[in-house]
Amino acid sequence: MSLSESFALFVKFFFLLTPPFVMSAFLSVTKDNTVQERKTLAIWITLWILIISGVLLFFGGFIFKIFGITLDAFRIGTGALLFLTAVSLVRGDSIHVPSGDSVQSLAVVPMAIPITLGPASIGVLMVYGGEIKTGLGFFMAYLSISVAIVLVGALLLISNYVQKAIGKNGLVVLSKLTGLILAALSAQMIFEGAGAFLIQAMSKLAH
Repeated sequence: MSLSESFALFVKFFFLLTPPFVMSAFLSVTKDNTVQERKTLAIWITLWILIISGVLLFFGGFIFKIFGITLDAFRIGTGALLFLTAVSLVRGDSIHVPSGDSVQSLAVVPMAIPITLGPASIGVLMVYGGEIKTGLGFFMAYLSISVAIVLVGALLLISNYVQKAIGKNGLVVLSKLTGLILAALSAQMIFEGAGAFLIQAMSKLAH
């Protein structure tokens, strides 16, 4: 994986994590908590996402082999899920977060999964896991993904200041813009998967 490909992966995954949506959920969860509790939760969310993303990236290829799923089929399915996420962001669907004994108890579920790492981003991790073949490629991919995750975690740490700076309406606008970008990414994934599938089918027919 080249530096340009690593940077492209960082940008794509950053948008896949839907920072405005995640910040909105985070502010909703922590509206009655202290600044220190918010910072602690943001750190725990970031750590759990780093761990879960690493597992999905490194074992994505094995999961494909176990279940006999082709990479192109999974790419199409992931693109469809990503499109649903994009539609949800553009429509501005409300966030429903269950209450827990403490904000720390929400770090894994629902904040890490499924609010930050939803079905679409999980699918993308598994797709990349199936595509990458070298140890250096895995390292570069995980480094790019980790930078995106840490950046989102940093935004959670300063979410109060972000909200004060742009307001709730600003977060709504950012969520809708993120949804439009995700819709374009989902279309690209579906077209790539469908195109590769058609090429393989035509090749088999030719033989």
